[in-house]
Amino acid sequence: MNPLRVIVLMHEDLVPPDSLEGYSETEILEWKTEFDVLHTLREIGHDAQPVGVSDDLGKIRRAIVEMKPHLAFNLLEEFHGIPVYDSHVVSYLILAQQKYTGCNPRGLMLAHDKALSKQILTYHRVPNPKFVVFSRGQRAKRPARLDFPLFVKSATEDASLGLSRASIVRNDEQLLERVRIIHETVKTDALCEQYIEGRELYVGVMGNQRLQTFPIWELEFRENPDGVPLIATRKAKWDPDFQKKYGVMTDAAKDLPADLTSKIVRMCKRVYRVLNLSGYARIDLRLTDDGRIFVLEANPNPNLSFGEDFAESAEAAGVGYEELLNRICSLGLRYESSL
Repeated sequence: MNPLRVIVLMHEDLVPPDSLEGYSETEILEWKTEFDVLHTLREIGHDAQPVGVSDDLGKIRRAIVEMKPHLAFNLLEEFHGIPVYDSHVVSYLILAQQKYTGCNPRGLMLAHDKALSKQILTYHRVPNPKFVVFSRGQRAKRPARLDFPLFVKSATEDASLGLSRASIVRNDEQLLERVRIIHETVKTDALCEQYIEGRELYVGVMGNQRLQTFPIWELEFRENPDGVPLIATRKAKWDPDFQKKYGVMTDAAKDLPADLTSKIVRMCKRVYRVLNLSGYARIDLRLTDDGRIFVLEANPNPNLSFGEDFAESAEAAGVGYEELLNRICSLGLRYESSL
């Protein structure tokens, strides 16, 4: 790829330093994605400049006018502190006629609205857990079609926010309490769905029209004397002490028959298309002991840190980190927005 002028959009608090030297592991985790992407783009020859954004679109506009970038590499996960506003930032880029990486606004909106995305998947006969949404201020009255155990999470926030062992509820009293916590602490509607026991699988997908999938990845707790449920809580994702204690690992899924692997890949491509995703995404699934597959959710613009699930699965497919970022840039340059 020819060298590009690139503005890398990120939260203003996550603009990384020039070096990792002198920072603790915990500090680095805060802005590791931003560091990895920004510095790797520079290492492979692109003129990449960070643009820290919080609640002022003017910063993006000034960067576009002053730098005249070929591409905006979008690492923003929120605007004005609200995650669902990231789609509006991408819409702004489209209005500014600025090419960008990652998912388009419609795909971001659909994926963030977990209830709507589940309705779309159900319409297209994609298996996913039965669910109900309890709006803020609404008392959690369980419909008869939902049996325990149930899983309670935010209907719009990143799935790990507000998740813990207590997110799995086994009676109506626990359900009421967990919904209250989501309403009052996370301050969103609560999505309550059937809890699916089984293996947690992730599939990376890249592309706009023609799609590529990476090897199926799996979340494992290799040391689990306390019987902690296999769910990707915030601790499981970001707490090094928790990860070490329970042997939290993600690696290539093993012992999957070829026909089942093909079925999972086809299903993930179907999810990507029916939710109008573009650029790159990770599809999260559960595989039961009897071989049933359930789609949990789609995650456009997943974590791009070097060594994390998406990059590791790409590496397993022969796509190194530098090439991965170049491919993401190429997809952004070629994408024709319809919004």
